[in-house]
Amino acid sequence: MPSFDLVSTMDIGELKNAVNMAQKQISGRYDFKGAKCEIELKGSTELKITAESEYQIQAALEILYRNMGKRNLAINGLEPKEIEGTGNQMFKLEIAIHCGIDKDKGRIINKAIKDSKIKVTSQYLDEKIRVTGKKIDDLQSVFKMLREHKDVNIPLGMENMK
Repeated sequence: MPSFDLVSTMDIGELKNAVNMAQKQISGRYDFKGAKCEIELKGSTELKITAESEYQIQAALEILYRNMGKRNLAINGLEPKEIEGTGNQMFKLEIAIHCGIDKDKGRIINKAIKDSKIKVTSQYLDEKIRVTGKKIDDLQSVFKMLREHKDVNIPLGMENMK
């Protein structure tokens, strides 16, 4: 029976390149001259933007999103939190990076697959979902449906198509 694994991953190498390009663009912008603003990648699960004002943090985030788009990275793979003051007239924004499908998203995805009435089965397996069906066309239509589904707002990819 044909099957595939539904995964959610972020290419950390490409993300690192996008962060480096964004940092280079920030250092060359006129409105950032003389200001302390930096974007740093903390491992594979978190990004941190620090700047002197909330405007600079928002601008740095927009520059990062633009560079991620150029590198075909999904923007919805990032989850920004609230902007906080850190003292010394500085602000920070912490951004979580989605890696893997958590159980809550897994339930939403499984429910969406069942509600679609396509003749496939799905099961949650340790941060990925295995979808099995009789026809490859059904599997492809499930994948397309999930990418366009409004409640599934994480980047999805296919692995191990058999």
